[in-house]
Amino acid sequence: MTLAITIGILTGGGVYLLVQRGMVRVVFSLGLISHAVNLLLLNAGVSAWRSEPLTQFNDPAVAADPLPQAFVLTAIVITLAVTVFMLSLAVVGRDDDTHLIPDTGTDASPGADVAMGTHRDDREGEA
Repeated sequence: MTLAITIGILTGGGVYLLVQRGMVRVVFSLGLISHAVNLLLLNAGVSAWRSEPLTQFNDPAVAADPLPQAFVLTAIVITLAVTVFMLSLAVVGRDDDTHLIPDTGTDASPGADVAMGTHRDDREGEA
């Protein structure tokens, strides 16, 4: 019962953060949701009343299934890679227009237009 409540709280918190604005909150929400899914996968393995998967000591019929544990291990690695990628996108990308360089309009030489990334035709329409 406690594990089900924990999965529900993690999922609810992840969904709440997912609908918020901001890339870092989306990254945190995907982390919470992935933890909830990992706990759900481990809960599906039902290793609470099973014994260790060692064939020389226990009967294979009562041994725990190692497949959910392998799924969770793979999911942890994938979640780490996605988190690093999304955090790098959050650092590089911005939601506002502060990264645009304003046009000063003082230099009219052709070389300055190419260096600024603008064309003379673009600036003529503004004047």
